[in-house]
Amino acid sequence: MREITIRRPDDFHVHFRDGNALEWTPSATAHTFARALVMPNTVVPIRTGEDALAYKQRIMDVLLPEPSIVFEPLMTIMLTPETTPETIVRARDCGVTAAKLYPRGATTQSAHGVVLSELHALYDALASMQETGMVLCIHGEDPDVPILERENAFLPVLIDFADAFPRLRIVMEHVTTRAAAATVMSLSERVAATITAHHLRLTIDDVIGGRIRPHHFCLPVAKTALDRKTLRDAAMSGNPKFFFGSDSAPHPVRSKECEEGAAGIFSAPVALPMLAETFDDSGHLDRLEDFVSRFGAEFYGLPLNQYGITLVEKRWSISSLWGYARTFGCNEPLQWTVRAA
Repeated sequence: MREITIRRPDDFHVHFRDGNALEWTPSATAHTFARALVMPNTVVPIRTGEDALAYKQRIMDVLLPEPSIVFEPLMTIMLTPETTPETIVRARDCGVTAAKLYPRGATTQSAHGVVLSELHALYDALASMQETGMVLCIHGEDPDVPILERENAFLPVLIDFADAFPRLRIVMEHVTTRAAAATVMSLSERVAATITAHHLRLTIDDVIGGRIRPHHFCLPVAKTALDRKTLRDAAMSGNPKFFFGSDSAPHPVRSKECEEGAAGIFSAPVALPMLAETFDDSGHLDRLEDFVSRFGAEFYGLPLNQYGITLVEKRWSISSLWGYARTFGCNEPLQWTVRAA
């Protein structure tokens, strides 16, 4: 039986939701990851530093009864048309790590986001982010073009941001295409990208090929086998521009298995074992630690985690439901598991 011990990893893109969901979503991540960048697109969006502090307290209140868990939520705010430079400075003073740009209409709870044609109204806020050291995270899709073309259509915006704000750290989140990966590689070292566990496994055929798989539907949607190969190559390349962000996004089963199913894949409980399997199958298990435990922390200017986690090669499967959401991969045997502490 093989095993591997790595630094405890970080997840640089996760959705905990709010309200009743907080009873179980933080623990699904905190049992494996030391830190997670918490997205702000809750029903009532997180727009200010004060909002972020209150949300962080709600998250920690849930985890307090489990003293064995050592976990730090890294907080974000949503960029809206009302975001000002003063909003950014105050948020940074409150310990906020990043601000998230959602094109309006691009994904779940993005109605408060920014219309792409009006992005210049954010430039003063982006300049403030550059000066304060706050990271810009981007859901990089243009919602006004066909769904398979949305990510590539957004890439000129990414290039414009990198040119206009050369000292601003920018993360193109959950990249899915060859063109997006190539664009990130072509830009300066201050531009990086996250890659999810599910985009390393799925193609569009796994979503709508032959039958509809609603629990494989997410935004951005999975693309072609060639795009998936590009993502795998990037994740396992040892290039520090690419690191892990799960985009774990739970929805109630009733919101997925219906006439108009919600976009989002809940992967938090299985993300690390799935990554280990994907890297191992490609012969690059030795590169997993950098992808999940080093490159993201270094990009965000965070210290590396000083304690470890052990993965054991052991066949298992996860139960269908965790909280109210169906877990990604619940019908598949998994080859690696996290050893209980």
